Amino acid sequence: MKSFFNDKFNYNHLSNQKIIQLIENTPESYSEKAQILIGHTLNAHHIWNKRLIGEKPMYGVWELFEISVLQKINAENLKESLQIIQDFNLKQDINYTNSSGNSFNNRVENILFHIINHSTYHRGQLISELKLKGIAPISTDFIFYKP
Repeated sequence: MKSFFNDKFNYNHLSNQKIIQLIENTPESYSEKAQILIGHTLNAHHIWNKRLIGEKPMYGVWELFEISVLQKINAENLKESLQIIQDFNLKQDINYTNSSGNSFNNRVENILFHIINHSTYHRGQLISELKLKGIAPISTDFIFYKP
């Protein structure tokens, strides 16, 4: 199971990286909506990592970023997720409080899957937004990551 998640988080990172590179190459495409979507994708990943390890997040759910820091945050998220996968029993239950102050309990493996699924959802939205700005869409489909 750990190798499964290592692979999926590397895919997630690479997919984010490709979109960030697209934004870096076409800064005019970094609309307010694009900024919100990529920021939220990276922030949510960061926040879930911090919930798992029991630390306070550095970023808010809707915090916005300059283009210049997106790759760094994406890399930090990957590094922390891979460390979580290595260190935690994936069947372990984790208690956490969400940003609204509600308490929950979930397995580590379900939280990890949620991070990947959530990121995929928002990458789709982001690619649609970039397309509206005249940027040719790129493929971040998992099947192309695993030829």
